[in-house]
Amino acid sequence: MKMLVLHSGVYGHTRKICEHMRPALESGGFEVEFQALPGDAPDPGGFDAVLIGASIRNGKHNSAVLQFIEQHSQCLESKPGAFFSVNLVARKPHKNTPETNPYTKAFLAAIPWQPDRIGVFGGELNYQRYRRMDRWVIRFIMWMNKGPTALDTHVDFTDWEKAQAFAADFAALAASRVQ
Repeated sequence: MKMLVLHSGVYGHTRKICEHMRPALESGGFEVEFQALPGDAPDPGGFDAVLIGASIRNGKHNSAVLQFIEQHSQCLESKPGAFFSVNLVARKPHKNTPETNPYTKAFLAAIPWQPDRIGVFGGELNYQRYRRMDRWVIRFIMWMNKGPTALDTHVDFTDWEKAQAFAADFAALAASRVQ
């Protein structure tokens, strides 16, 4: 069985989450292929299941993710699929589920595909790694939302056990539907 794992992010944290999920996906019996969006993503028709992870930048998921989903919505609907969002708002306990995270809710309302599994994970806050403009924009957003603003802040808000459990759950679901 083959699974396509697409990831979209700016600083690599979404891919890191996908890589962390790899053992759970493979233990479900899947050969996993990673591909970044934007990029030359393969046709999902050649895979048994699809997992898409995307981070938030300037309040939105990358338009390439939306374009991929729109282009392949019929195919995506025909096979097991999962989506997860990575964003700093999800660091708050009352904003870390698909039902409570505003970015995830807005994205799901805008796409023609309804994934079988949906996850939301906190991202990484690392001011030193950001480009100058990003650093100030994110810092302002953190200030407005009572988050960390010290320029030496480096905090990983990802619940790694939750990410692993999400992957294991999706792999089990996908394997049961493929076999």
